[in-house]
Amino acid sequence: MVSERLKKDMDFIIELDKMKSIMRQTTLIDGSKREDDAEHSWHIAVMAMVLHEYSNAPIDVCKVIKMLLVHDLIEIYAGDTFCYDVEGSKSKKERELEAAEKLYGMLDEDKGRELRSLWDEFEEMRTNEAVFAAAMDRLQPLFSNYYSGGGTWVKHNVTKEQVYNRIAPIEKASDKLWEFVTNLIEDAVRKGYIAG
Repeated sequence: MVSERLKKDMDFIIELDKMKSIMRQTTLIDGSKREDDAEHSWHIAVMAMVLHEYSNAPIDVCKVIKMLLVHDLIEIYAGDTFCYDVEGSKSKKERELEAAEKLYGMLDEDKGRELRSLWDEFEEMRTNEAVFAAAMDRLQPLFSNYYSGGGTWVKHNVTKEQVYNRIAPIEKASDKLWEFVTNLIEDAVRKGYIAG
C-alpha cells in the first residue's frame, strides 16, 4: 500500500510539470521562442555549478543550486511577473506568499518546511548563498537579452538605470562577474539594445 507521504510527494512532483507552461518574457538566445520557468531554473542551476568559483564569499554551491531549482516554483500559482512591470510588481509579494503556502503545503510538514525555507532565504537575500543565487537569476536573462540583439530590453524600452538596478545582486556576489556584465551593458547601450 502506498503511504500518504509518498502520495503527497508524487502529487507535488506531478504539479511541478506546470513549470514547463509558465512562459517568461525572455526569449531563448536564438530568439526562436520564449523561455519557460523550468528552462530558466535549469539554466541558472547549471550556471551556479560553473560560475561558483567567482563568488566573492565562500558558498555552499549545493545549497545555491537547491535555491535556484525552487525559487520560481511558486510561479505555478502566482505567475511570472516581468521584472520591469511596475504595475504587476505591486501585488507580486502577496501573490507569491499565497502561492508558497499552497505549493509547499502540498508536502508533509518537514519537506514543505525545507523547500519553503530555501525559497524564503532566496527572497530575503541575506546569506552568501542567496546573494549568489540571485546573481545567477539576474545574469541569465541579461545574457538572453544581450546575445539576442536586445530582446525584452528593446521590446519594453528598458533603460540603463533599470538594468543596473535589476542586476545589483551580481555586484554584491562577484567582482569578476560584475566586471564582465558591466562591459556587456555598456556595449548594449552603444549598440542601442538599452535606452541610455
